[in-house]
Amino acid sequence: MRKGQSLLSLSRKFGVPLSTIQYWVARAGKARLDRVDWDDQPTRNRPPINRCTEDVEELILRTRKELREVSDLGEFGAAAIQRHLQSQAATTTQAVPSIRTIGRILARNGVLDARHRIRRPPPPRGWFIHELSQQRCELDSFDFIEDLKLKDSHFVQVLTGISLHGGLCVAFPTESISAKFVVECLLEHWREVGLPKYVKFDNGTEFQGSHAHPMSIGRVIRTCLSLGVTPIFAPPRESGFQAEIEHFNGLWQAKVWQRFRFQNLDEVKLQSVRFITAKRTRQACRIEAAPPRRAFPKDWKLNLQEPLKGQLIYLRRTNGEGEVNALGKTYLGDSNWVNRLVKVTIDLTGKRLRIYRLRRRDPNDQKLLNSHRFETPQKPFNE
Repeated sequence: MRKGQSLLSLSRKFGVPLSTIQYWVARAGKARLDRVDWDDQPTRNRPPINRCTEDVEELILRTRKELREVSDLGEFGAAAIQRHLQSQAATTTQAVPSIRTIGRILARNGVLDARHRIRRPPPPRGWFIHELSQQRCELDSFDFIEDLKLKDSHFVQVLTGISLHGGLCVAFPTESISAKFVVECLLEHWREVGLPKYVKFDNGTEFQGSHAHPMSIGRVIRTCLSLGVTPIFAPPRESGFQAEIEHFNGLWQAKVWQRFRFQNLDEVKLQSVRFITAKRTRQACRIEAAPPRRAFPKDWKLNLQEPLKGQLIYLRRTNGEGEVNALGKTYLGDSNWVNRLVKVTIDLTGKRLRIYRLRRRDPNDQKLLNSHRFETPQKPFNE
């Protein structure tokens, strides 16, 4: 190159990339060739200038071992090591590392005793019902978004719903919530898309019925049972069971409510319909791949006074005595299964209440814990 040849010609002559020629030419610079350092340099990053020396690391490890064996307090973590080194700092000129630095040195040398959390895979969708986890049937979840304030001081409530496997969503904005409104919306939605086998609610009075009296079965439950749809009630204050509907509630508020300024309820309904239509169009493939639904019966009429038949399912957590509450009454599950999840199935036709244990880690393990006779309420429904 110093004799006048181009770098490209040298690259072709010696069969090496042009970048390699450029690197070594720049490395040599204008120095004599016998004075150029031709040794390769390490490609990794150089150690930071503020890294603790090997002597400091050995001191920290030695101090931990001493504290673990002879300390009266029995503490030998990063904070205890720092306190011990600070107590001896008056006799040494070396600075004491921070707690975080000491912790990193302990972790780097593999002397930590703490166990890391084991991340287990989540259970399948609908794991608490075998048919749902195997995608042999569909489940609809419904919930309310409450107290969204309009400009004119009126409030908007929204009944939202979404299917478990298909992601088929729906939303019904209204001014006030009631069990009658829920029934009207359920019938309108199911007449359009068909009936699922299961429907899931929270424990609000609009869905379950009055909490003031035991064995109170409300309007929504009676409507579902009349159509052959099994109601499921999620456990209070438990995460995961309402995840799909809670996610959709947040999505509806972000994409509809927070994007526009509405003057009245009609504008909210119009924008909600547009969003639901676009969402269903985007989810068309998933909706088509979902388990089939039953057709809505043509000659069906709502009769709230007809005898109760079918099944109710309550997902609950037992108390300290292994008892569980369902429909305002307490039933014994298993005294050894305390503060654990259970599935309570109420067979209204066979007049039997059964309690099964639930385990997220093993969804197939649903052993029967106890069985009780269940007396179906005979009093007429107050419409």
